[in-house]
Amino acid sequence: MAVSSTNPHVVEFLGKLPNNPGCYIYHDENDAVLYVGKALSLKNRVRSYFQKSARHGPRIDRLVRKVRRIEWIVVDSELEALVLECTLIKEHRPPFNVRLRDDKSYPYIAITREAYPRVLFVRRPRPELGKCFGPYSSAWAVRETLGVLHQVFPLIPCGKSWSGKREQRPCLYYHLKQCLAPCAGLADPSEYAKVIHNVERFLSGKVDDVVPEMKREMEKAADELRFEDAAALRDRIASIQSVLERQKVLSVEETDRDVIAVVKDERGSAIQMLYVRSGKLIGQHQFFLDGANEESPATAVQEFVKQYYATATDVPREILLPVEIEERNIVQSWLRNRRGAAVTIDVPQGGEKLRLVEMAATNAEQALKTLALELEREEDWAEQAMAMLQEQLGLPAPPKRVEGYDISNTQGTAPTGSMVVTEDAKPAKAEYRRFRIRFHPEGPNDFAMMHEVITRRLRAYADGDEKFAKLPDLIMIDGGRGQLMAALKARDEVGVDVPMVGLAKKQEIVFVPIPLDEGAPLTGDWQELDEVIPEVAPAGVGQVRRNYRAEAYTYDAKPTRRYAYRAVELPLNSPGLLLLRRLRDEAHRFALSYHRKLRDKRMVGTALEEVPGVGPRRRRLLLRNFGSVEGIRRATVEEIAAVPTLTRQLAQQIKLHLEG
Repeated sequence: MAVSSTNPHVVEFLGKLPNNPGCYIYHDENDAVLYVGKALSLKNRVRSYFQKSARHGPRIDRLVRKVRRIEWIVVDSELEALVLECTLIKEHRPPFNVRLRDDKSYPYIAITREAYPRVLFVRRPRPELGKCFGPYSSAWAVRETLGVLHQVFPLIPCGKSWSGKREQRPCLYYHLKQCLAPCAGLADPSEYAKVIHNVERFLSGKVDDVVPEMKREMEKAADELRFEDAAALRDRIASIQSVLERQKVLSVEETDRDVIAVVKDERGSAIQMLYVRSGKLIGQHQFFLDGANEESPATAVQEFVKQYYATATDVPREILLPVEIEERNIVQSWLRNRRGAAVTIDVPQGGEKLRLVEMAATNAEQALKTLALELEREEDWAEQAMAMLQEQLGLPAPPKRVEGYDISNTQGTAPTGSMVVTEDAKPAKAEYRRFRIRFHPEGPNDFAMMHEVITRRLRAYADGDEKFAKLPDLIMIDGGRGQLMAALKARDEVGVDVPMVGLAKKQEIVFVPIPLDEGAPLTGDWQELDEVIPEVAPAGVGQVRRNYRAEAYTYDAKPTRRYAYRAVELPLNSPGLLLLRRLRDEAHRFALSYHRKLRDKRMVGTALEEVPGVGPRRRRLLLRNFGSVEGIRRATVEEIAAVPTLTRQLAQQIKLHLEG
């Protein structure tokens, strides 16, 4: 039977759909993922989108018209389809799905799986690292919580991993009773395990359970005349009780529950979560949704619940929602499997539970108002910054896309370059690029390196490289007149016309260049730019010959064109200068992080390469087992010899070499 459709491009796919549960993925003409959904019957669900009699809202109509290819994955049950859907949405972040905004950046606290676990700040929950708690509302909230934990419990303050064997002398924290000193072999494993158990209860909101046990330990220490230990426990109990006083009691029922509310309007969609543990409010968090403005509150809440709990580190006994969701039963079954115990999803109609949902909704409304005000301020600031740069730098239009470049190296070794981007005065991190400088002089020569980076970037644009397809409205060079002249030379050689300026670090002066015809006189504040080059890089010094895409060329300090410049001093607190400074600092950070990575990799490789009998495979095995050269250095001969393919004799050689 023929299949009729509002979209002729998908007819062949509709005829092949199976009648099984699974996930369907819609692709556009560029094969990008538009939408991910799940269905108990793929055949019935997908066809319902494209029937000529179907009535959709504006958003789904746009989706249906854009689809060019349909992909599907068959699973055994609707529950498996739900899990797969959450994974695919997180991986592809399709524009037509309701999505958690910036869901990868929420901070967590992790307790590592080690002989003596550490308590760390992490950005993503990773099961292989250990047990995670969160998410927290901000990095500040995590650091404040970690500060309380270190004040209350004798955790490892240095953050290093220790085996429990004596590796060094105990530091001051041990003498202050703030660490059990596993680094010096002084920590009792059972005592440290008890500390970690109390930390887990503290982070889970079970603070009330910790205090009585600590009081018993304090009394026992006092009875045994260990007054210093008793005093330390007394101070820790006082710190915990101060935390308890800040926690609001919301319920006489000692139930663990998450309370969820949603607020939607033309400004966007906000979700508010209240975390209630043992009847006390221990935290709250706001989430903002993308792609939810045209969806109903029920759909927004349902998609949030699935995406949030797909990676959540804690699933409570009860979840309170503001509206009924279509997939309530299947989501409840899925959460029960994740928690390993009963989970109830409830939509309260009155009483204390409804009061909690209303409280969350009030907070969500406030969060949405705050977000709208912040966005409005950011847009005003961005317009002012771009308008100022256009006026002060003599640009033909406001610079909506600005690229910043910097070079990082250590005495010429492991040189790297960075390209960072702002679009509408906001960081566009997906557009960042980094350069491993391929050819460079024996000593440091920032001019030659900058010349190479700008040459490679602009030539990639000229050659049609998709990664460099966008041409900026302005290029900012981190450095003074010498770096700017090297970048202008590269621009002229490639033949791509784009405005450039240099930003000097010390005086925050912007150097604006202008080309000069031969013999043209200088007027006003303009000065000859190429006159500064011989002072720092005489022609012929530090020449660099290299091949770039089989095309040989030479860099030297002699400019190919005459330029003049004027020095522009923008007010230090002005939006225009602040935008350029942010871009410069980000370019420096991005280049430096890549340089350190290459430098450390080189140092690690060199340290192990000098050991006879340790080849590439054994180096990989050693680093995989111990994590770093420092980890190998701390290991015993027996532990090194336990690595596959290594003998005790070779382990002794490695140990002697690294300690020598």
